Amino acid sequence: MGALGALGAPGRLLLWLQLCELTRAAYKIWVPDTDFDTADNWSQNRTPCAGAAVEFPADKMVSVLLRAAHSVSDMLLPLDGEFVLASEAGLSAADPSSDLTCGASAPVLFLDPDRFSWHDPRLWRSRDLAHGLFSVDAERVPCHHDDVVFPPDHSFRVGLGRSARTLRVRSLWALGQKFTNDEDLAAFLASRAGRLRFHGLGALNIEPEACADPSGCVCGNAEVQPWICRALLQPLGGHCPPAACHDALRPEGQCCDLCAGAIVSLTHGPTFDLEQYRARLLHDFLTLPQYQELQAAVSKVPRPPQPREATGEEADTEIQVVLVEPGPGTGGAGQLARALLADVAEHGEALGVLAATVRESGAPVGGGSAAGLQQPGSRAGLAGGVAAALFLLLLVLPAGALLLHRTGRLRWRRRDAAAEPPLGFPNPVFGAAGSVEQPPAPQADAGSTSQSYFVNPLFSEAEA
Repeated sequence: MGALGALGAPGRLLLWLQLCELTRAAYKIWVPDTDFDTADNWSQNRTPCAGAAVEFPADKMVSVLLRAAHSVSDMLLPLDGEFVLASEAGLSAADPSSDLTCGASAPVLFLDPDRFSWHDPRLWRSRDLAHGLFSVDAERVPCHHDDVVFPPDHSFRVGLGRSARTLRVRSLWALGQKFTNDEDLAAFLASRAGRLRFHGLGALNIEPEACADPSGCVCGNAEVQPWICRALLQPLGGHCPPAACHDALRPEGQCCDLCAGAIVSLTHGPTFDLEQYRARLLHDFLTLPQYQELQAAVSKVPRPPQPREATGEEADTEIQVVLVEPGPGTGGAGQLARALLADVAEHGEALGVLAATVRESGAPVGGGSAAGLQQPGSRAGLAGGVAAALFLLLLVLPAGALLLHRTGRLRWRRRDAAAEPPLGFPNPVFGAAGSVEQPPAPQADAGSTSQSYFVNPLFSEAEA
């Protein structure tokens, strides 16, 4: 951590709390294109060779950008479309290719330009994500407060869905023009240029207000998450892969189950700042050697229905911190989750965090070790360890309970996991996919627990 480490914990906390205001808007950039020179757009996974026969889908609309000069022997054009030529681009006629490796016997097919869906998380990238951070599936697609960018140096075509659902964004850049109100955007979408690039029954609306809440804003994609998961899972036949662990987790906004991970849920107060907390997590924790292989997603999500917390708060949102490991559980995610709980216990009031809970995925299916679990050993050793732990707990618990009661600053409790929201989730950063439908909540084991820390600034020693 370098100079930050020399400041000590209080100094680092003060530094992060004094960070300048960071932008609340995120930029989501469209990735695929319909360029002639993009190999992925052709049936042979390469651009047409000189003298090749070229065929476009006859019943499709498409805008195609050419960056270089190409010569073809024959070309079947689409029913409606356009070619946009860069300064050095061109099309010329040539004799059929004599190069057998070019596949002269069959035309080269331009793939279906309608195959790209707005709802597919794989087709977007975020300009603002730092190394070590990721987004849950629903937030990889543009959220209500995001700015959407279609790069002006590429042609594109995007499907807005087969149902008349409204997609909302803060602004939209296309063809070098920024749209910030519904009237201008509607006129563009109705134009020929707009119809060549956007299709489907879905509607696009502009919500020009930026997220002004320092604690962040909910993404707003819950309504379209089934479509997001369907698009994400299409290569897997529309189904999540089976979870490879017991007690798999499913964070809000994710499509499939997560193993080798943990979820930290933060109840926040009015002084909480999401960007400052994300920066604190990134620079004070994820840069440490033991956590450098982990990935984290931090966002505000709807709070699942649950009993009134000890803080007396009934907030309808919470901060979700998802921690994932790159492979089979090494315990790093659970270790970091507990470190974040300890951080809340020490600095929660200054950070604007009122409460924190953590949930960890369970042991791998078929045996082995997982995060937070002891390595397999003899039955006698396990029984001895449990007995010793119970004996120590009986000795320490009365004094510890008295200390926590007198200070009023920290509370620890166990809560039946059945009261927790339905969870489960794949590992989005390391290649897991998401599910199409939200499955029923799994039945929790009666003995499962979650850990909670509460920092209550209103609880005084006199009240204790």
